[in-house]
Amino acid sequence: MKDRSKLTTEKRNLKTADIDRHSTLEIVDIINNQDMLVAPAVARERKRIAAAADVIVQSFKRGGRLFYVGAGTSGRLGVLDAAECPPTYGVRPSMVQGIIAGGRRALVRSVEGAEDIAENGARAITKKHVKPVDVVVGIAACGITPFVQGAMKKAGQIGAATIFITCAPQAKGYIPADIIINPVVGPEAITGSTRMKAGTATKLVLNTLTTTAMIKIGKVYGNLMVDLCATNKKLQDRSERIIMETTGLSRPAARKLLKKAHGLVKAAIVMNVKKVDFKTARRIIGNCGNSLRAAIGE
Repeated sequence: MKDRSKLTTEKRNLKTADIDRHSTLEIVDIINNQDMLVAPAVARERKRIAAAADVIVQSFKRGGRLFYVGAGTSGRLGVLDAAECPPTYGVRPSMVQGIIAGGRRALVRSVEGAEDIAENGARAITKKHVKPVDVVVGIAACGITPFVQGAMKKAGQIGAATIFITCAPQAKGYIPADIIINPVVGPEAITGSTRMKAGTATKLVLNTLTTTAMIKIGKVYGNLMVDLCATNKKLQDRSERIIMETTGLSRPAARKLLKKAHGLVKAAIVMNVKKVDFKTARRIIGNCGNSLRAAIGE
């Protein structure tokens, strides 16, 4: 697609055409009114998001990995979502990974030209040793970023499941992916600034994909992150409170139990409910497919 002016993400927004003539408060209100369009746009894609989440779940259950591929804002959002999975859900860093055009440097400083080389996207997939069991999610607000397109084509050739997130409906016919998630948020308040509505929509979709997948593979009990890693004081406190809430133990008792469970909240809860030692608790959890609800007999 050569004429980018046809893309929704590049069109001028008539409702903000004179935004520079407004007061500061009016500008804030205009931007906020545009942001209100994002959640409904994501909601309209709920079935595709659910289908994509199921694909990711099946991959995880088979030992597969999830890769996000993007450039600029899209790439940074993918790396962010991947980075937050290990502390939140106790998964290995290799399970969810972010690939950004321009590499690590592009995370903190714009490397705009890096997105124009499709071959580099393909090389990034090869370098990560992507396999058919894996899932690759391409992220591009405009839908036609060469780096991302190259990565998706390579992933498809390998046989990996492919998912694409774009806010430009005009690009759907050019996207090589099994599932296309297309929240149409309309033109940006500042023409072409896809770090705004498109970026917000992308963040919502990514949050939903990984959160849903983690719930489905047993990383959540109720709405509690029972596989979190207590790597700082905040998470240590949260771990103790989760144990207190699920077992009825006092804070000192919960802290003592957590220590016996080597910092593993899920194991601590099973140890308390089943009156077993750490090794037995871990075995029970494993035999129950890592589901705490099943492990404690609910």
